[in-house]
Amino acid sequence: MKTIILLALLLFSTTYADEYSEEYFDESGYALGDGFQIGDLPIYIGGYFSMDYKYTQDMQKYRLDDIAFLSYGNYGKFSYMAEVEYKEFYSYIIIPEKTFTQENKDLHTERLYAEYKHDENYMGRVGKYNSPIGFWNLVPVNVLRDTSSNPKSLDFIFPRFTTGVQGSYTSYSDLSSVQIDVMVQHNDDIDYKYNNYHVDRHYGAGITYSEGDLDLKLNFGAFRNINLDATTELRYYALASLLYEKNDFKITSEFGSQKSNTAFTTEYAGYIQGLYYITPKNAAIIRLESYKNNTINIQDNISIFAYTYRPLYPVALKFEYQLDTKGIEEQFLFSFSVLF
Repeated sequence: MKTIILLALLLFSTTYADEYSEEYFDESGYALGDGFQIGDLPIYIGGYFSMDYKYTQDMQKYRLDDIAFLSYGNYGKFSYMAEVEYKEFYSYIIIPEKTFTQENKDLHTERLYAEYKHDENYMGRVGKYNSPIGFWNLVPVNVLRDTSSNPKSLDFIFPRFTTGVQGSYTSYSDLSSVQIDVMVQHNDDIDYKYNNYHVDRHYGAGITYSEGDLDLKLNFGAFRNINLDATTELRYYALASLLYEKNDFKITSEFGSQKSNTAFTTEYAGYIQGLYYITPKNAAIIRLESYKNNTINIQDNISIFAYTYRPLYPVALKFEYQLDTKGIEEQFLFSFSVLF
């Protein structure tokens, strides 16, 4: 019953959004998703939140997951981004014969960097930023992602965030472009608890070839992981990615592996995802994932069937059903998120 009420309220809250176009502005000139400008200064304040519901065979979870605050702006060739976030802020969990709540009031630094764009060819960045690896990791705001869940297989390959410097060079021709990215971290993470690895060294490079609707990308690098017992281990990774997008569909695929000095920690991990726009606001998605992680000794295949509705681009209702060969990832997910 709680599930039905929650879904009904969220659907009702977006029903009247169709009265407005995706370029909706209020009288002050504010556009949903663009943040609030501080006077005439090149400073914007915004944020996003997401809530979700998860159902498995032995658990139900109602969660206020992300509460994030953003500040960004640019002046001439310089720009900045600052983002802090509460993750898994509040959860109400139902398991057989028991209910309980969980709270996490830790405020994390997700992104904090300054950027200098010399021209259309050269860009430099310093601070904490999303590692420029693959395509999925470059969409840091979950409301803008295609599905409620992220590809689980990508958690095993590379650090999602890098604290250091990044340089980028892009060469353009009449029909195509080539971009080269280099990142260097030789220090601890600004907030190591908000990353999938605790890293104090990370060196990586990537090359992206773009022509028309097709983007191809190759990343490789190495990082030093700090284990829970304070020991360190050097790991190497490589990831190949593809993005093909037309007006009514999109195909995304990323596959890679990771190894230590002695053996493969993840022999393979990746996904292929197809998205079809039924209408400009409604999308059906299928994602197939596969991985073999020797560190946790799990080999699994996962299938995701999803549907995303965006009454406005910065507002998303996402439905998702997951199946896997092990039965450990089988679940139903529903999420509601807004970027403001």
